[in-house]
Amino acid sequence: MPNRLGEAISPYLRSHAHNPVDWWGWGPEPFARARERDVPVLVSIGYSTCHWCHVMARESFSDPELASYLNENFVSVKVDREEHPDVDATYIAAASAFTQNLGWPLNVFVTPEGKAFYAGTYSPPQPIPGHASFRQVLEAVTDAWSGHRDEVDDAAAKVAEALAAAPARQGGGELPGEAALDAAIAGFAAHEDTTYGGFGGAPKFPASPTLGFLLSRDSGEQLALRTLKRMGASPLRDPVEGGFFRYAVNRDWSDPHYERMLYDNAQLLELYTQAWKLTGEQWAEDVARGVARFLTGVMQLRSGGFASAQDSESVVDGKRVEGGYYQYDEEDRARQVPPALDEKVLTGWNGLAIAALSSAGFAFDAPALTESARRAADHLIARHLMDDGTLVRASIGDRVSRAQATLEDFGMLARGLLELGAATGEIRYATVAKGLIDSTLVPVPAPASPGGAVASVPFQAPNGADPVLVAQGLGGPVDPSEGAYPSGLSAMAGSSVLLYLLTADRRYRDAAAAALESVAGYALGQPIAFGAALRVMSTLVSPVEQLVVVSPDDVPTEGSGETGGLRAAARRYSAGLVASVTDSQGRRWADAGFDLFEDRVTQRGLPTAYLCQEFVCRLPVTDPSELDRASEVWPAESRAAHEA
Repeated sequence: MPNRLGEAISPYLRSHAHNPVDWWGWGPEPFARARERDVPVLVSIGYSTCHWCHVMARESFSDPELASYLNENFVSVKVDREEHPDVDATYIAAASAFTQNLGWPLNVFVTPEGKAFYAGTYSPPQPIPGHASFRQVLEAVTDAWSGHRDEVDDAAAKVAEALAAAPARQGGGELPGEAALDAAIAGFAAHEDTTYGGFGGAPKFPASPTLGFLLSRDSGEQLALRTLKRMGASPLRDPVEGGFFRYAVNRDWSDPHYERMLYDNAQLLELYTQAWKLTGEQWAEDVARGVARFLTGVMQLRSGGFASAQDSESVVDGKRVEGGYYQYDEEDRARQVPPALDEKVLTGWNGLAIAALSSAGFAFDAPALTESARRAADHLIARHLMDDGTLVRASIGDRVSRAQATLEDFGMLARGLLELGAATGEIRYATVAKGLIDSTLVPVPAPASPGGAVASVPFQAPNGADPVLVAQGLGGPVDPSEGAYPSGLSAMAGSSVLLYLLTADRRYRDAAAAALESVAGYALGQPIAFGAALRVMSTLVSPVEQLVVVSPDDVPTEGSGETGGLRAAARRYSAGLVASVTDSQGRRWADAGFDLFEDRVTQRGLPTAYLCQEFVCRLPVTDPSELDRASEVWPAESRAAHEA
């Protein structure tokens, strides 16, 4: 039996390489083989740090007798959901027709044409009350395939039709106004757990996109801060290494599932940094610095890129257990084997980390964090951005995945590079980000625009959809709702708005608005599933401030330890975009078409701040107290003018 997974990019696939199951990786070949044999396909989806994926691998996929049955009656395909998010999203949507208990491992049974006719998640090796064994599931599917083929084909066709029709549902509309956004926040407040923070009961997830939306608006700020404070002091966070676990089983954040994800910790670093800017309180700084320490000390690889996750299980005192490593203090952990890293470098998730570390490095005047972001950005640009402008979804070591980069990869990396450029003054990062965003814009004639002008509308990944899904007729738009991190659409909209605030080019703002209008109805109806989209919508309908700090060329902009000067005041600024450049850097930005930096120069050889709103700027200031006064007065004036 060939070992097709042994050289896979994904550590998850490689962990199954020596199963007695005749696994295939994702591609057209297993479906062609299933057509030749006239057997169904098992598409089994998981990821490296998934606890129940490990359990099922040990209990079922390592069982020679069960593997023999699988090999005789199915073609079996292993998929890493992190490497192929569109494949996962497509089959999650299909699986919802058969079970409401969605999660991973996800085992979907499909025809050789890729159409799902049954799905489930974890199945035990022996039947237990309420759960058939995996062998019983396989036998039932085999019986349906061989004895009730018409019913199987009919079910598969109906599921495929439902998936194809899903994008046509009415989710569009105008962008919500201030009142509608505040009403969404009131809905969150009604479900606040006032004892432990968060929303609803158990299980508890960080819900970072939602917290980001709440933190971005005055009406939601205190609600978000309460949850962040309680969560930071809870068992969901490892106090030794500083990182957050994926979720907690209990309402009080206890009994966490111990995998630690890059996307969670990157987003939470950004949120706690913002919480510190808003409050100046020590708890927020301590948690932010702890998360940053985890990212740079545990998750960052020698290459500069960040691992996608850390496993929930480890070998403790010779036994493989979940979470046991975290029961030790720092000294005792040094004598144990730490949980393994999934060293797969994912473009989008690395973009989240670059953005968060750039913001934290600037806010806390911590050059080591900025340098960490720079190392990751340089690695991604060198290894994941191809000469022809295409983007790679994933890599490990020196090898890159064949998986298509998705909109989340373009949007998240672009935003990370823009944040890094704004924090360091290095225009090269912003230039690459602009190229990434430009490559996703789809120009079409604007119906109402004079002179046949061209407008940019919702984004498309230039690499295209997954070719296997496309060939099967399943390559349509994926669900724009969000889980634990922003959707591709939200990520693209957010990075485009940021690019607009740097360039004054309204194409980028218009593209973001058009994209978000397509999901505005969904977002207001299900705000918990659209936190990142709502956050960008809020930016589009509210006054946005821009702060540019210009320093003389001979004055270091990082690591000064300055506590009372103008740049220290800028580091605490929380209301909008903040960019820090030297005189010469500012000229390079302006010459490259980033209009925010036009005529932004130091005054009297002193660090100088320009506070603007949508490119209308106050007079430059060199006194930090003047900047503080302006930043306090202008938001109130802007809101009054906007409401009038």
